[in-house]
Amino acid sequence: MIELRVVGYVRVDMDDDFVKANPGAVSGRVEILPEYVEALDGVEGFSHLFIISVFHKAPPEYRDLRRVRPRRLLRKGLREEELPILGVFATDSPVRPNPVGLTLVRLVKRDGGVLFVEGLDLFNGTPVIDIKPFRPDYTTESFRVPDWVRLDVGARV
Repeated sequence: MIELRVVGYVRVDMDDDFVKANPGAVSGRVEILPEYVEALDGVEGFSHLFIISVFHKAPPEYRDLRRVRPRRLLRKGLREEELPILGVFATDSPVRPNPVGLTLVRLVKRDGGVLFVEGLDLFNGTPVIDIKPFRPDYTTESFRVPDWVRLDVGARV
């Protein structure tokens, strides 16, 4: 048995369609529940945080799928039949055996139990189960990604 606790909730002023169309470009807040506010002490010293969340709007049938097409490439002009079919662990799709999300955000400021952040890709009301600070040793100078990721992120890779 695994027991997870919700420590807060994401708050954004945009609807789900806007968030879907602008992943990683949404500003908002992470509101921490009162009993966990002291767990934020020292977090303001970090520029970036990982928000670990639960995809609370993912349909139950998503948990049974093992392969998907990276649908965000549709915004790049590809047709659905042109998208590769990939295992869910090779994507950041909300289709997963466990509906857990990982989002890297920039911390703008902390005001008590509220974190003002940029770079969200989560819907309003998304439960947060943990927050971890980003550290420089989490990066790598040498990495590879498949061609379909290069299409998605453009020249940044």
